[in-house]
Formats: sequence, C-alpha cells, structure tokens
Amino acid sequence: MNDPQRSKTILVTGGNAGIGLATAKALAGRGHRVIIACRNADKAKEAIQLIQDAVPNASVSFRRLDLASLDGTRRFAEAFLEDFPSLDVLINNAGIYPKTQQFSQDGYEAQIGINYLAPFLLTHLLLPALDRCGDGRIVHLSSLMHNLGKIDYDSWRGRENYSGTRAYAQAKLANAMSNHELARRLPGHITTNALHPGGVESDIYRDMPPWRYKLLRLFLITAERAGDYIADMAVASQWQNRTGEFTSAHGPMPVSRRSKRTADNEQLYLESCRLVSVAPVPLN
Repeated sequence: MNDPQRSKTILVTGGNAGIGLATAKALAGRGHRVIIACRNADKAKEAIQLIQDAVPNASVSFRRLDLASLDGTRRFAEAFLEDFPSLDVLINNAGIYPKTQQFSQDGYEAQIGINYLAPFLLTHLLLPALDRCGDGRIVHLSSLMHNLGKIDYDSWRGRENYSGTRAYAQAKLANAMSNHELARRLPGHITTNALHPGGVESDIYRDMPPWRYKLLRLFLITAERAGDYIADMAVASQWQNRTGEFTSAHGPMPVSRRSKRTADNEQLYLESCRLVSVAPVPLN
C-alpha cells in the first residue's frame, strides 16, 4: 500500500493550465493516474490532449470543480468518492489573483473563498479516501507572499479599501497556517505540506497590468520546473513521512512566523471548520 514507486491516483485542482498543467504532465509522465479538476471543460480537454501528445498512453481525465461554490465543492467530493474511494494524493493548486474585489457564490471575498476556504473544505471531504492509502499526501500551493499576510476575519466578507495583493497574501498565509495545524492533527500515514512554487509564469497573473507583468517576468521560472518539484512532493520516496513543511521550488525562502504560532493556527483551523461545516480532525 505505501510503496512510493507504484502507480498512484492523484487529483490536481486547476490542472488545466500553468503550474497545474505542468504538474499533471509530470505525474502522468511518471506513470500515475491523474484527474484534472477545474471549471472549464474545454480548457481541460485541451490540457488532456497536450499531456497525451507528450505522454503516449497517459492516464488523465477531467472532473468539473468550481471552487467558487462551497456546495459545488461538496457535490464534487461526493461524486468523486463514489468513483475513487481511495486517493493517494490531493494537490490543491487552483487559485486566483483578481485586481478588483470579487466574491464567491457564498459571499466571501473571492481570494479567501476560492484560494483558501473551498480547498480547505475539499481537503477535509477527501480525507476518507486519503486515509485508505498507506501514504496519503496533501500538497497545498501557497506563496512567498504569505509573509506579507495577516488574518483579518472582518475582511472575509469584503472590505471597502480592497487590495488584491493584501487579499492574496492573507489567503496564502491561511494556506500555510492550516497546513501546519493539519500536520498536528492528521494520522502519520497522511502527510500535508505546503510550498511556494517559485515565481512562475502562470495564468494567475492574467489580471495584472501589462507593464507590471512584463517586469515580473524577468524573475520568473518555468512552470515545468515547479511542476517537477510538486510531482516529487506528491510521489517521490524522499517526501514519504515528511509533514508540516513549507518549502519552495525556487530555493530557500523565508517562512512567516505567523504561520508557526500554534494558538493562531488552531483558532484559524477551528473557525474554518465552522464556516465550511466540517468536523475538525481530532488532535492526536
């Protein structure tokens, strides 16, 4: 069950473009069964074709998932568990970075709703499938930007003076904090780790002003480099039994002290469980 070399079943959210597509391609190239979860079926089909062109006989399929809806996320998980009662790896890759304030279908500021709360819910709903594997792994994409983040619960339903950067940093800090708290709670055969994928040329920057993106591109790495790193976290033997880490595909990086404060992490975790209506994982 826990042989890291066997073919595994892996779910990649947002696997239709950018880092997610590169990750899905890398994992398919290593012989694993990959399920791409995203909103747009046409883009998913294009991504699958790209993977199959590069990897003959790749095992890759598509499931529609809209992280803007908590109910939609629940329906996705219910249907997924019917078809895949056992899941080896969940990669929470999907994310947005809008320049203007937007809202999820549940009324949350879109970045905290889509980049944090919905993946938080999905992770908990799929824990039974991960629990059935001898080496279940969860990988959360966070960001170096989490160092600028601050958890402000009053902003979760929106704020007057909106900053896309501030909202993004808060969501990515929440990813890092919940990763640490989950690591405290999960049984040893399920690991959870977060990473900064590096400055990667990705669709997440599509709403950035062109001049700023042109400057940013000077410091970006390829999606393929990040995808290979994430694939290692997902299936490589050197990541077996490692949990609660925050790492980077771009080399050593600072990790926010805020993400390591156990009391704050627990508060965020329990509040998030309440908001998405899931039972907290009991402390070991």
